Amino acid sequence: MYNFITYGLLILLVLFILASAIRILREYERAVVFTLGRFSGVRGPGLILLIPIIQQMVRVDLRVVVLDVPSQDVISRDNVSVKVNAVVYFRVVDADRAIIQVENFMMATSQLAQTTLRSVLGKHELDEMLAERDKLNRDIQEILDSQTYAWGIKVTNVEIKRVDIDESMVRAIARQAEAERGRRARIISAEAEEQAARKLVDAATMLAAVPEAMQLRYLSTLQDIASEKSSTIVFPLPINMLQALAGGGQASAPPPPSSSSSSPSPPADAPERGDGRRSL
Repeated sequence: MYNFITYGLLILLVLFILASAIRILREYERAVVFTLGRFSGVRGPGLILLIPIIQQMVRVDLRVVVLDVPSQDVISRDNVSVKVNAVVYFRVVDADRAIIQVENFMMATSQLAQTTLRSVLGKHELDEMLAERDKLNRDIQEILDSQTYAWGIKVTNVEIKRVDIDESMVRAIARQAEAERGRRARIISAEAEEQAARKLVDAATMLAAVPEAMQLRYLSTLQDIASEKSSTIVFPLPINMLQALAGGGQASAPPPPSSSSSSPSPPADAPERGDGRRSL
């Protein structure tokens, strides 16, 4: 009976040692092994053997991790408050540094992504956040990748998912866009007027060189008017001809009255005084 109990304990001890010594790692896993607390190498995948109590291991997943960055309150360079949400794709490329150099590489990468997102977007204006997302994504990825390299982590991609703007700012942006479209329309109209004026000046210069060409142009205009089946015909005349007609038809003005200082003659029916003069 005593031997049976002894054999049973020995079997349990062997099973315990085997369970502690044998590890099976998947293809995407690696084991960072420590011997008496000191780093002794990276093993896996497949079957690995450890010395119980003396050796310990830490599993590391080498697959790409999708990290959702919470919404961050960002104030842009033009003093506009927005909420920005992003997603970060990264993976562990050096398992030993990911375990030895940082306590929790997942938490460290998440916090670094949040601070980098705020600092990078705070240097740009709102229009750049909305129109240049690809450039901002590359900038954030480069900063994160350079800082996480010491942790054995490779940031493969960063994407800004959403930029939330206040409703009042949305209306202001809509008014700004409408004003910009109106400005462009007026500029295009003014450029068209300028081009038309230049063409008219060129045409007038060419017609002025040959007077007969101007008369032919008059006749062509009359033909265009007659083809519209209108009862009204407008016949254009040169301005110099109208000025000549207006100058020749003016009547001569009467001469101004004489400004002689002689006294007026008395009326004929004035009574005559005794000295032969007529009284007024």
